[in-house]
Amino acid sequence: MLDDRARLLLKALVERYIADGQPVGSRTLSKASGLELSPATIRNVMSDLEELGLIVSPHTSAGRIPTARGYRLFVDTMLTTQRERFAPTGLTAPHLAPDQPQKVISNAAHMLSSLSQFVGVVMAPRRTSVFKHIEFLRLSEKRFLVIIVSPDGDVQNRVIFTEADYTQSQLVEAANFLNSHYAGMAIEEVRERLKNEVEALRGEIASLMQAAVKVSTEAIESRDEVVISGERNLLAVSDFSGDMGNLRKLFDLFEQKAQLMRLLDVSSRAEGVRIYIGGESQVIPYQELSVVTAPYEVDGQVVGTLGVIGPMRMPYEKMIQIVDITSKLVSSALSHSK
Repeated sequence: MLDDRARLLLKALVERYIADGQPVGSRTLSKASGLELSPATIRNVMSDLEELGLIVSPHTSAGRIPTARGYRLFVDTMLTTQRERFAPTGLTAPHLAPDQPQKVISNAAHMLSSLSQFVGVVMAPRRTSVFKHIEFLRLSEKRFLVIIVSPDGDVQNRVIFTEADYTQSQLVEAANFLNSHYAGMAIEEVRERLKNEVEALRGEIASLMQAAVKVSTEAIESRDEVVISGERNLLAVSDFSGDMGNLRKLFDLFEQKAQLMRLLDVSSRAEGVRIYIGGESQVIPYQELSVVTAPYEVDGQVVGTLGVIGPMRMPYEKMIQIVDITSKLVSSALSHSK
């Protein structure tokens, strides 16, 4: 536990380092904190904070910088977010094109990036697994194209291979059966119903439909995606710009997206703004990165997550507000786009 004096000095040190990016010395800290303390007293407190692992002295510098643990204590206990202090211009619902859900997502990622000057990420809404219409097209022997149309007009194509061959008329029969009996149902429900109703169908058509349902599930589940904007902003961040190896790793992270998907998926199960400092998320094990995320909703149901990725030395109060406001605007735009 820190006493009030130590807390004030730590808060002043973190804020000064976020603002300047330079190790903070005792003289600077004395001015920044507003406390009338002797340099010797401040040095003693800084020594205590260092022993607690909250600050560290880089190289031979006389100043100190916060550690991930110091940032965490600062974010958890010293931030007082005042939304009225940050009202970004241009952050308005019309900006998000509510009549075009996909544009809402890409605009939100761009908005997060431009407001933060870091990287904006948005996990696109989980799509419904309901299908509106299905068709089969014979490509060659035992090889068929499955065309799945969702209620929102999205079209997915998948090729399937079957053990038996089918004529085009059999394919039409199978598609007609699925469309007349199962259109509007979730694919998972269709799969369960087919298991029970398979006896009522001709054997060869049943196996075709089961293969189609399997590939339809895969097609729909694979549509989750992450939209990323502003990766190049990291090139201008002094914390990264001197280490090309580190930058390469970061760009690999954005290229592969799988780790980001896992992090955003975890974040979507939490309420409100979440902050991951350094390697805390374990999903993105980069000590130099921090991630601020928030879930967004459609009609009260959480459907995805958005956030900002930047250096550990980021202005957390501002990032929290940017992410929080954007999540609310995206929720509003998507809820009104239906």
